[in-house]
Amino acid sequence: MKKLIKAAIILAFACLVFILLCNFWIVYNTRQYNYFSIESLPSNDVALVLGTSRNTERGKENLFFRYRMEATARLFKEGKIKYIILSGNNDSQYYNEPLDMKRALLNLGIPENVMTLDYAGFRTFDSVVRCREVFNQNNFTIISQNFHNARALYIAHNEGINAISFAAQDVPDGYSLRTLIREYLARPKAVLDVHLLRPTADLTSNIEIKRK
Repeated sequence: MKKLIKAAIILAFACLVFILLCNFWIVYNTRQYNYFSIESLPSNDVALVLGTSRNTERGKENLFFRYRMEATARLFKEGKIKYIILSGNNDSQYYNEPLDMKRALLNLGIPENVMTLDYAGFRTFDSVVRCREVFNQNNFTIISQNFHNARALYIAHNEGINAISFAAQDVPDGYSLRTLIREYLARPKAVLDVHLLRPTADLTSNIEIKRK
C-alpha cells in the first residue's frame, strides 16, 4: 500500500512538472511573435480569428468574444489585415461560432466580402492547420487573447507555418478562472500533439450546420 501511495505521489509530481515545463516552453518560444501594440504589428494580408462562444453559460456577454471582435475590426480598419478567416466550432444547428463572429464584425463595420468562415475549427490545432491546408495560407496573423495566442503560435511554428499574433484586450482578473486553468492543461496537450500524437485535422469539410 505504501508503495502504491509513493508511486501515485511521484506520478502526480511528474505530471505537475510536465505541465509547468510545457507552459513555460510554449510561452518562452512564442513571446517574440505575439504583439500587443498595433503600431508595432507587421501587416499581413490574412488574419485567423480563433473562435469562442458569443455568450457565457449564464447567457451574459462573453468578453473574450467581444474583445476579439473589436481587435479584429480595429486591425482591419488600421490596414494591418485585408482578409479575415473566422474559425470556430459549429457542431450543432444551435451553436455556430463563425457565424456569430461574422455578425459581430458586420455590426462593427467590416465588409462581408473580406470574411471567410471556417466551420470545422473545432480545436485550435484544427483552426491553425486548416488555415494552411484548406485555405492555402502560410503567412497570417492570429487574433485571440494573449494566453491563447501562445499555444496557437506554438502549433503553427511547429507545423512550418509563418504566423504572428495580436493580443486582443484581456478580460478582468478573475473573470474566468476555468478558462485559464483549461489553457494551462491545453498547452501540454499541444506539445504532445505536435511532437508525439500527431492528430489528423479534418481537411475536407467546411459545411455549416444550418439553424432551423
